[in-house]
Amino acid sequence: MKKKIVILTILAVLVNLFCFGQSTYSYSQPEELGDGWKTENLTSLNIDTTLIYKAFNQIKNRANKIHSVLLIKNDRLIIEEYFKGHSADQPHDLRSTTKSIRSILLGIAIEKGFIEDINDPISKYIKSHIPKKNLDKRKNNITIRNLLTMSSGLDCNDWNKKSKGQEDKVSKKKDWLQYTLDLPMVNQPGAVSNYCSMGVVLIAEIISQASGMTIDKFAEKYLFSPMGIDNVKWGHTSDKEIIPSGKRLYMTSRDMAKIGQLLLNKGKWNGKTVVSENWIQESTTPKTKITGIDYGYLWWNIPFKVNDKVVVSKTATGNGGQYIMILPALDMVAVFTGGAYNSQDDKLPFAMLNDIFLPTFNIEK
Repeated sequence: MKKKIVILTILAVLVNLFCFGQSTYSYSQPEELGDGWKTENLTSLNIDTTLIYKAFNQIKNRANKIHSVLLIKNDRLIIEEYFKGHSADQPHDLRSTTKSIRSILLGIAIEKGFIEDINDPISKYIKSHIPKKNLDKRKNNITIRNLLTMSSGLDCNDWNKKSKGQEDKVSKKKDWLQYTLDLPMVNQPGAVSNYCSMGVVLIAEIISQASGMTIDKFAEKYLFSPMGIDNVKWGHTSDKEIIPSGKRLYMTSRDMAKIGQLLLNKGKWNGKTVVSENWIQESTTPKTKITGIDYGYLWWNIPFKVNDKVVVSKTATGNGGQYIMILPALDMVAVFTGGAYNSQDDKLPFAMLNDIFLPTFNIEK
């Protein structure tokens, strides 16, 4: 996620998208494809579907960059729609949504004994590189927890073009790890949280060096295989050779939904524990704020208001409109993918969740 989320502003601009036009949308129950998902027909839920039909009619007929919308309710896939040539079997570039999945991988690495404690200094696990420039004793105190809360103290802020550790600047360097460790310190570790992608690359490298496996192999063995996720790849938009820890995930919308359901089910998929309930609780509980929004261990806590009641979504976000939104209070997961890169248009899914799905499924209305 590249820009500050200003939900109220976005909703005010976009709400009219869902208020006009006759519906031509035709709903179909999602297919059961043998991938672990059970499906259910929307009409069996005894709800008013008017808003949903209007919303999808507008998505089909008005300019937008949404690629997919999936909704899971009560462990059942009930809405699955693709647009602009995208399909159920097509992996999508997740961008920073990958960060939240790395948080899950770190929890698994701790449970498997590869990592002892998130309060350990990062130097305990990154053995291939040590700081060579801007030597500062405070670097010895940077912990894994600091990376998880984006509070390393390094001059690393993706939302500040003047920051030496801004993602686009680092991506042009030959050795991302060395360059990041050599960044100057601007704060005490743990004092200030700034959105820092390179800190999450360090997390992936910690998992890799601690386990002796590249991050893709680690994810395949301990997360994806147990969940029946096999249509994934790791890549990057850069033409340069990228270290495995620097690559991001490409995943289908159905498999993104599995990640959301894993969190909703407190670390279990189809009754089997993949990651501990304790880690899910800990990692999605607010620990800090970034641009005023509650942030856990690489998971956002985004508030929505439904009939004067605040409903919090545990959310993974990615530039362009890639979202996994988990709403425990409604037993619901919403997944969106899109192509609105570096544009405020990528916030349209927040309007859809707030103005369409939450009013439709709110059990207390």
